[in-house]
Amino acid sequence: MPSVFSRAKELLVDVPRHGKLAYCLLRDDRVPVAPKAILLGALGVIVSPLDFPAWIPVLGEFDMLTLGILAVETFIEACPEEIRHEHQEAIAAKQSIFDRDVRDTAGAARYGAGRMVNRIRSRWRRSDEYQSVSEGLGN
Repeated sequence: MPSVFSRAKELLVDVPRHGKLAYCLLRDDRVPVAPKAILLGALGVIVSPLDFPAWIPVLGEFDMLTLGILAVETFIEACPEEIRHEHQEAIAAKQSIFDRDVRDTAGAARYGAGRMVNRIRSRWRRSDEYQSVSEGLGN
């Protein structure tokens, strides 16, 4: 029987892996709508402002974590096995939908940050030009 610590360690490793797999399966049109709706419903309960057992110290937070883990694991198990294995292989090869979306998002963020830096530099240069012109008029 696994100890509480080994189960916790297993969860810490499995949660990110299952999260990636669930993301990929949610984005796959071949996965039936029903498991997707159940997962999204459970995640909706988690992010809902209504938190019924929150008055219980510490345990009030674990219920949402547990619900999230259970919802993701149930969703993954409800998906067709061949599709699940296909996505697991793609995740292992770093070629999954998740990996692609992360790369695209990071690239867009870098592009946006670069444009913002260029705009700031451009405005900074223009303000220096205006200052030098106004300084020249004061002499």
